Amino acid sequence: MSGRIERTGTSGRPTRPAPPGKGERLADWADGRLGIHTLAKAQMRKIFPDHWSFMFGEICLYSFLILILTGVYLTLFFEPSMAEVTYDGPYVPLKGILMTRAYESTVDISLEVRGGLLIRQIHHWAALVFVAAMLVHMMRVFFTGAFRKPRELNWMFGWTLLFLGIITGLTGYSLPDDMLSGTGIRFAQGAILSVPVVGTYLSFFLFGGEFPGDDIIARLYPIHILLLPGIMLGLVVAHLILVFYHKHTQFGGPGKTEQNVVGAPFLPVYIAKAGGFFFLVFGVLALMASVATINPVWVIGPYRPDLVSTGAQPDWYLGFSEGLIRVMPSWEINAWGHTLNLGVFIPFTLFPLILLAIGVYPFIESWVKGDRREHHIADRPRNAPVRTGLG
Repeated sequence: MSGRIERTGTSGRPTRPAPPGKGERLADWADGRLGIHTLAKAQMRKIFPDHWSFMFGEICLYSFLILILTGVYLTLFFEPSMAEVTYDGPYVPLKGILMTRAYESTVDISLEVRGGLLIRQIHHWAALVFVAAMLVHMMRVFFTGAFRKPRELNWMFGWTLLFLGIITGLTGYSLPDDMLSGTGIRFAQGAILSVPVVGTYLSFFLFGGEFPGDDIIARLYPIHILLLPGIMLGLVVAHLILVFYHKHTQFGGPGKTEQNVVGAPFLPVYIAKAGGFFFLVFGVLALMASVATINPVWVIGPYRPDLVSTGAQPDWYLGFSEGLIRVMPSWEINAWGHTLNLGVFIPFTLFPLILLAIGVYPFIESWVKGDRREHHIADRPRNAPVRTGLG
């Protein structure tokens, strides 16, 4: 006897099992080669704790996805060229004005492409929210001690994403070549020139000659749409894999220990909530883009090296670096035929040093405390006064 059970129909005769359908055969074929069923069985029921502060990381992820979606749309119409053209479009105040093709295409996206202005503004607002959410998310991780062993590497991934997000925002902010972004590029060039000995060479290499040159927009464009987003996408995937692998931190409470996680399963509860939250974030960004104008390039006008826009300032996440330069005295050191502009160089180096201190903090705290244990229960900020005070 083979042990196989045969079912009988109403006539009493045995019936053969129904052959598998195409979908089942495809699933069996994929599982035999990729092990999807085994992986899904282990991970789809993974438990996630439920706390309102954990949503900041989701806002980071969803705004990043929205940036990619809207960015793809914008690349279909934007031309990263500094070739000079005379505007002859529908916006009368700009008629007859000399401008770069990059600026003209940005105005065209805003005023002539169907839905172009809405997508542009969603993209810009999403960028601001993305960096803000990353910062707040990292603050939540920092103040609760969720960066401790075994999550130090994931903290570094998040820190790198914050740094790259700031740089990506700077490159995207500079692409339209309007008066505001051109002033920002000029500010960046001044900071580069302050680098001792090699500053002039770096500036010539970046701009392809004297500022503003003819190449800077074409060079920033692939960095903004390919290089930096590609690296960030890889880091996001690695970040999420480590979240799954290490399991999520949770606040202490009844039944919660270092060895378990109390909450809802990933599928179907968490994934349903996450899907709804994605559309909520998208809807809020779309609402902001619909009612709040941001970067109206047609009003600001094209960039001219001999002019500076009134009240020029960068997006908020670079305000700290510019503020450091604004408050510094204009100190200079002249020696051996070289000038070191301390008023620019000191703030220019202080900003990345502060970022570096944030990045290595988990290792410093672990070394100072001599703490080598694994931590899966999050601290209450009031119970870690030194860390909270430093933060």
